[in-house]
Amino acid sequence: MRLKDTIAAISTPLGVGGIGIIRTSGPKSEEIGQLLFKPRKKVDHFKNHHLYHGDIVSLQTGTVLDEVLITIMRKPHSYTGEDILEINCHGGPVILQAILSEVIKSGARAADPGEFTRRAFLNNRLDLSQVEAISDMIMAKSRKGLDLAISHLKGNLSKKVHTLRSSIIDVLAILETSIDFPEEDIEILPISELGGKIQVTIDDLRKLLSTYYEGKIYRDGITAVITGRSNVGKSSLSNKLLGEKRSIVTSTPGTTRDFIEEVINIKGIPLRLTDTAGIRDAENIIEKEGIELVWQKISSADIVIIVLDGSEKLISEDLEIIKKNRNRNCVLVINKSDLPHVLNVRELDNILHSAMRPLWISAKYGDGLPALKEHIHSLIISNTDDRQSEIIITNLRHKTALEKTAGLLSKARENILEGISPELAAFDLRESLESLGEIAGETINEEVLDRIFSTFCIGK
Repeated sequence: MRLKDTIAAISTPLGVGGIGIIRTSGPKSEEIGQLLFKPRKKVDHFKNHHLYHGDIVSLQTGTVLDEVLITIMRKPHSYTGEDILEINCHGGPVILQAILSEVIKSGARAADPGEFTRRAFLNNRLDLSQVEAISDMIMAKSRKGLDLAISHLKGNLSKKVHTLRSSIIDVLAILETSIDFPEEDIEILPISELGGKIQVTIDDLRKLLSTYYEGKIYRDGITAVITGRSNVGKSSLSNKLLGEKRSIVTSTPGTTRDFIEEVINIKGIPLRLTDTAGIRDAENIIEKEGIELVWQKISSADIVIIVLDGSEKLISEDLEIIKKNRNRNCVLVINKSDLPHVLNVRELDNILHSAMRPLWISAKYGDGLPALKEHIHSLIISNTDDRQSEIIITNLRHKTALEKTAGLLSKARENILEGISPELAAFDLRESLESLGEIAGETINEEVLDRIFSTFCIGK
């Protein structure tokens, strides 16, 4: 990375908007502002973190490109820790591109994806867990997911990791004292107490690890597939849950050919809902391939919503779908409760396990939908802890680092308790510190950094 360069990018989304922002970061930021900006009132010296009103003009022609507000944010008190210029202009794509072009002509270069945030990390404005929290904030699918990202951005996870590292360093210091001064009369903790201190840290790590499932739910959401034979009301149910008509509803079997996916929010949990083609005996090779794809989609789903037609008797296709999903997280829905009940519930009970209770609904009129949403929510949270954790991990990279750290600490503890050479235990403790340091980016390689920042948008 060329840290001496001044970088520039459009930091607002593509498209038409009321306001657009162009941002620069680097040593030439203020100089670029002075070259391109003509204030309405004379300014002898730009104050730090102040807005100024005026025009951006072309260097070559002197033409006014837009009426803007600019801000100079001088290092180190800026997002990146470098001098920053922000130009707030009107949000038309032609305007933004014209101003960005002038900024680049004036000495900046186009920023790479995530380069502003990467500079903030390299200049110690943010640690790596906070960097990832920014990405999570932007991509948050629910209020709870946003709250967790803000908590990480405020440094709550970093503080916890720092506390864990301090505990490990304390034990390592004791061990290394005994290694370096074996003949000296230096009092160290008894072996059992030393092992106990390590176990406390292991328990803290496992407690933190136990929050990952819950965190992943709020960060990434849950996938749910609606399935059933043709004409049982899958698309009607999907439309009703979404609150809009996304799937075509007809009495003709096979109307739904492609997967239709949308995200809904159930009590703060993002649920990616997929409407699928009806499962039946295929009439042609295209339909057969489509139905095979439905089964693949079902196999990867977190929850399967099986829809039956309450106005008709059970048929072999219904039974096949139920039996193939008996061991999955299933919600069994009997649709068309507004019509005479023909489906034999007792016959259904004989093939269901105790946890698989059917819910009667009317996808046409919305009857039973609140109870269905409540049931889906209870199924999701049944695998989470009842307690509310202060810190919840949401990132697989963090989970992997914590698991590795816990494993290394367990090895160190076993070596200490079994009286094996303290050098081996000290080695494992140092390795655990390296692993734990990966979360905040204290010990991380360039390849991992490249992968993390490649997921960012260009203007962030």
